[in-house]
Amino acid sequence: MKLPALILSLALLAGCASGPRMDTNHPSVNHDSRVQFVVLHYTSTSLERSLELLTRGPVSSHYLIGDNPPTIYKLVDENLRAWHAGESEWKGRTWLNSSSIGIEIVNQGFRDTPNGRLWYPYTEGQIQALIVLLKDISTRYKIDPHNIIGHSDIAPLRKLDPGPLFPWKRLADAGFGVWPNAQAVAREQALFAITMPSITWFQQQLAQLGYETPQTGELDVATRHVLAAFQMHFRPSRHDGTPDAESAAILSVLNAPKN
Repeated sequence: MKLPALILSLALLAGCASGPRMDTNHPSVNHDSRVQFVVLHYTSTSLERSLELLTRGPVSSHYLIGDNPPTIYKLVDENLRAWHAGESEWKGRTWLNSSSIGIEIVNQGFRDTPNGRLWYPYTEGQIQALIVLLKDISTRYKIDPHNIIGHSDIAPLRKLDPGPLFPWKRLADAGFGVWPNAQAVAREQALFAITMPSITWFQQQLAQLGYETPQTGELDVATRHVLAAFQMHFRPSRHDGTPDAESAAILSVLNAPKN
């Protein structure tokens, strides 16, 4: 490079070094938080193994709640994306890693026995710790209670956590989630016991609530999985994916317009 050209290039670089002036005096009001959802999981393993997997493995979560003693471990900064949801959908939003906070709870999940599947309970200390954590997160991000959900809600074809022993009603009573009014469910159930709605109705109602649901009009395998996930959340005493009057009543109450 000839000397005049070199001098010109250096002058241009020097001018760019300072860069354009940054004006921060006009902030937009049109924005909200990246965090729209909280997704709850169980780890299916011990605390030690959970920490190893969530800090050194291919998956991660923002928080882990231990069992003995109940301890909240912060593993990923909330401003960063953790790998806990995988392929997922809720209310039309997909790949929820980008828009959620993931909370794992140390719990063995279940074991299959000759007498059927046995699920492991959560400890009282874990649930109390979870409520404290949810209160903090919900307050800071103004999380809609409808958007505090389980892994099985957002990925019903492949996930079962946090399982049927998870105390969804207790969380809803504390303001973290939703739960149907028992009297309203009883009234609706009496009506649906006389005339059961169609599979199309069930599929439409599940989709309205938030679940990714086939709209085939048939009780196919995928629809059964979605219905089972819904039942596990809102009617855990029986979650076999079979349409029935009580499930219809719960759906109807949850989706009823609020005055």
